[in-house]
Amino acid sequence: MSLYPSLEDMKVDKFMQEIAQAQSDVSASPSRALALPDPDSAKEEKNIGFEDTASEGLYPRLYPQLSEFMGLNLSEEALQHVLALPSSGQCSDVVSVASSTSSSSWACAPITGGDMGIRRAEIRQGVREVVLCKDGDGKIGLRLKAIDNGVFVQLVQANTPAALAGLRFGDQVLQINGESCAGWNSDKAHKVLKNANAERITIAVRDRPLERTVTLHKDLNGQLGFLFKKGRITDIVKDSSAARNGILTDQQICEINGQNVIGLKDSQVSDILNSSGRVVTVTMMPLVIYEHMMKRMSTSIVKSLMDHSIPEV
Repeated sequence: MSLYPSLEDMKVDKFMQEIAQAQSDVSASPSRALALPDPDSAKEEKNIGFEDTASEGLYPRLYPQLSEFMGLNLSEEALQHVLALPSSGQCSDVVSVASSTSSSSWACAPITGGDMGIRRAEIRQGVREVVLCKDGDGKIGLRLKAIDNGVFVQLVQANTPAALAGLRFGDQVLQINGESCAGWNSDKAHKVLKNANAERITIAVRDRPLERTVTLHKDLNGQLGFLFKKGRITDIVKDSSAARNGILTDQQICEINGQNVIGLKDSQVSDILNSSGRVVTVTMMPLVIYEHMMKRMSTSIVKSLMDHSIPEV
């Protein structure tokens, strides 16, 4: 099964496969190149957004004008990337999607490419081990919250051992120093951290299991297609990238391109969205879970302490 960062990537990839198949058919049957196209048919094709070019002889192209494809603002450079997909050997630093021709072969994402935001926002399905130590004040900059018999990261303070170790809001803590956290309440989790050896604390973590990421593409007006208030998505614009890619309302925005935005003003979040490139990855969680996780956390604490740095990849 093929996987794509966005619906736009899937659509463009299908166009590219059709182009490749058509070129293969022409190569296999050279006699077809000698046949003149019907003028009326060519005219009709132009009217629905198809074009021809001298470099391709008498045949019209088999794809529409991708510079305005699905409302996207594709630059000339991006358009060339779409029409000339690099080989698999050139894809080591870009996002990959599974090829539809073989489950074992991979190709670069057609229009999302190697966007850094996707890599920063990646939610890995495995379990990782984090080793950290306490600072000079005997703290690690971490607050935990018990939800459904699991323990989750509620707050990561900026410039603390927890932040430097790469812990993020919403990460699930599975073990602390080899001791399972299942069934613990928040007080017990904090007590174990408080009593732990200051020089070495080993934490087993699962990446943000209550959150999901969605990759979107800005349209010709630089819009993604959703409205939000106090970080909560309130409305979806019809026929936008947000609508096409399954953004839901009553979701709390947690990250933009992997950068934590919890506690920021809406104007600050808008500035981050506006300054982002044409590809934006939004990480969110259902509002009901977010509100439960942030219960008893004052807004002032979140604004002043939460780590909003851009993750390194």
